[in-house]
Amino acid sequence: MASRLLSEILNPESERAGVAAAGRAESNNALFKPSAKKKLIRRTDRDYSQCLRRGYQFVFLLMNVWLGGQFYLWVRHYETAGASAYMSRPAGVEGWLPIAGMMNFKYFLLTGRVPELHPAAMFLLVTFVAISFLFRKAFCSWLCPVGTISEYLGKLGKKILGRNFQLWRWVDIPLRGLKYLLLGFFVWAVSSMSAQAIAGFMQSPYGIVADVKMRNFFRFIGTTGLIVLGVFAVASLLVQNFWCRYLCPYGALLGLSSVFSPFRIRRNESACIDCAKCAKACPSALPVDKLVTIKSAECTGCLECVAVCPADGAVQMALPRLIPAPRRMPTWLFAAGVAVMFVGIVGFAKTAGHWKSDVPQAVYKQLVPHANEASHPMPGDLALQ
Repeated sequence: MASRLLSEILNPESERAGVAAAGRAESNNALFKPSAKKKLIRRTDRDYSQCLRRGYQFVFLLMNVWLGGQFYLWVRHYETAGASAYMSRPAGVEGWLPIAGMMNFKYFLLTGRVPELHPAAMFLLVTFVAISFLFRKAFCSWLCPVGTISEYLGKLGKKILGRNFQLWRWVDIPLRGLKYLLLGFFVWAVSSMSAQAIAGFMQSPYGIVADVKMRNFFRFIGTTGLIVLGVFAVASLLVQNFWCRYLCPYGALLGLSSVFSPFRIRRNESACIDCAKCAKACPSALPVDKLVTIKSAECTGCLECVAVCPADGAVQMALPRLIPAPRRMPTWLFAAGVAVMFVGIVGFAKTAGHWKSDVPQAVYKQLVPHANEASHPMPGDLALQ
């Protein structure tokens, strides 16, 4: 069971193995029996999944730009000692603090109390994991700003170079494991902390202004940082979704959650005409045209394979065959489900009063202007005792 799950996570192409044996048998039979070309029953419904997905990407990207601008003005108010206009701190920026979200989630599990500092980070983490459990890694392909930028860099690279490149399998598989190693390190670090240590970390100067330090990293980025970002940008032009595919630990976490999702991309062999358009469209390079069910943790639920399929009912997001009809999930329901999960959990956190950090303005006034001086608490520090 464990080895099978590991195979699905790190080596989705291994699903080809079972198909390959059948393929060899079919090819042997083909020597004696000519294969008949399948008749195309063209789909009559209009697919609008990609229009909806791009709309979600644009709205979420715009939302993050708005939150970033508001956060910048909030920080500037304290950096200028109140000379610039005051704007309230947008708690939504804590979505960029996933490690704080993991720490707060563990604190909540251990104590049963919602943390007072960066609670939005926890609720956003829970939201995105819940979305991934029900709707695959839809956060990555529908909502994530980094995923959106990476996707369109890939499209730009394809337009400039005429194609995107795929790494050799012996390089691709180990590289894909990197994001799980990074996730494992963060999980190990958080799991080794007690509730008291987590509270001490969050209440330290570093924990209080962690979001400001993140903003200052990009605001005062050095030559090395620019070179690294440039390398990632060029890599994303050449290899589609390079960062997401190989290095994003957040995507690794959501991928693990999506493995247990009841909804999967399913291919109806009787309706499929073997045109392979679905596999060519898959941004994760999964062999959709060779499989009946896509179990891989790399599937982002982007529905691009569904959008390009010309055959009626051949490729669709659906429940297992054990579930009575109707099993297919319509595009509108998929999109609505993502929105309802996001708005519902975030809305609950806001109405319950667990969205904004409970920090006096006097503390921000003291810490924000000197955020870069705050050092990361280390194991053994008195603040974590």
